[in-house]
Amino acid sequence: MLLHKGETLFRQGEAGPLYRIRSGLLKIVRIHEDGHPVLVNIIVPGETIPHHSLISPKEYYGTAIALMTCEIETLPAQEWYAKLQREPQTCLEIAMLLENKLRMMQQRIDQLTQLAPADKLAKLQAWFEAYIAPARLTNLLTQEEIGQFIGLRRETVNRLLRAQAGNRAALQVRDDNKRRR
Repeated sequence: MLLHKGETLFRQGEAGPLYRIRSGLLKIVRIHEDGHPVLVNIIVPGETIPHHSLISPKEYYGTAIALMTCEIETLPAQEWYAKLQREPQTCLEIAMLLENKLRMMQQRIDQLTQLAPADKLAKLQAWFEAYIAPARLTNLLTQEEIGQFIGLRRETVNRLLRAQAGNRAALQVRDDNKRRR
């Protein structure tokens, strides 16, 4: 199935099939009781979601929304769990998938534990480069979502991004001046 940017794959609290992401990116947004949405995860190609239902069924933890056009394979829950019973080696595949996701999440924790806001943003940008390139962070997420993802206010993210842009511009001018000499 194709899911286009902004379309919802599933909603928090619903139950249903599992999905394998063939291409594209999804964001997982958790809606709190007060109605406030918080970005909690980004799903990349090759992942099967929801992660917490790979061995046993559970309702969806958050709402999955396409960040770009995605190609998604639906894995009916009954077939998925029956396959686990028939083919125990599939559990090893699931363990590997979860291990890879855990490594991604460990890097995300590193982002959150940085003390300086600029360091948090730099780590997130490096994480995006490693897992999501060539897509750019600011083309996929709002400043509000970036802030939620790394524990900063939107205003702080805006200030840091403007400073980075200014630094890039200054470096470009310096390089241009060197070439002219």
